[in-house]
Amino acid sequence: EVQLVESGGGLVQTGGSLRLSCVVSGSTFDAYAMGWLRQAPGKEREGVACISFTGGDAYYSDAVRGRFTISVDRAKATVYLQMNNLKPEDTAVYYCAANREGNILTGVPGSYDYWGQGTQVTVSS
Repeated sequence: EVQLVESGGGLVQTGGSLRLSCVVSGSTFDAYAMGWLRQAPGKEREGVACISFTGGDAYYSDAVRGRFTISVDRAKATVYLQMNNLKPEDTAVYYCAANREGNILTGVPGSYDYWGQGTQVTVSS
């Protein structure tokens, strides 16, 4: 079993930055792929970014590519999402998730096996 705990959400103005953190614990997770997904009110959950826990290739959705960066600190067992140049449309609950198939980098929510509780990000215009 893998436990994921997110933090770092909050309220920020358009153009601002936030860094989300996800502490990973539990069983062996080095082979997992780690993702950040989000869900805005009235919308389906969507993938934002994904990376292997070894910190190799990363996947980004078109909506955030060039503004968001996903990274891993293995020593701290923590996954980060650095979000720059935030826009009101980035407002959502952001979830950290783990996929046992570590070689699959995807934004499809159904591909993930473990989920955190979510952290709210609100971008004001």
